[in-house]
Amino acid sequence: MSDCLFCAIARGDIPGDIVHSDKQSVAFRDIAPVAPVHVLVIPREHYANAADLARQDPALAAHLLTVAASVAEQEAVSADGYRIVTNTGDRAGQSVRHVHLHVLGGRDLAWPPG
Repeated sequence: MSDCLFCAIARGDIPGDIVHSDKQSVAFRDIAPVAPVHVLVIPREHYANAADLARQDPALAAHLLTVAASVAEQEAVSADGYRIVTNTGDRAGQSVRHVHLHVLGGRDLAWPPG
């Protein structure tokens, strides 16, 4: 998809703070982090959301989860705990229509808070 921000980052047309890159995926730091560690994991191929990815390429969905776990280890948050979040649709807060996993860590993320 030529006008997709995340596709452009995956192609290298737009710079990102890349922390992981392989044949199928790219992981980069979020430009508006909500936690000390906030990395986005995306497939290089365009899928609009998690539901589309799960239906069309479950092996790639599993790969993204594996990359997310690797990123958490690399960012030194796996021992204390981290969260993997994906939003699907407007009411869930999906702001970019390219499936992406948020890897969040480095602070207390317990739910419910307090």
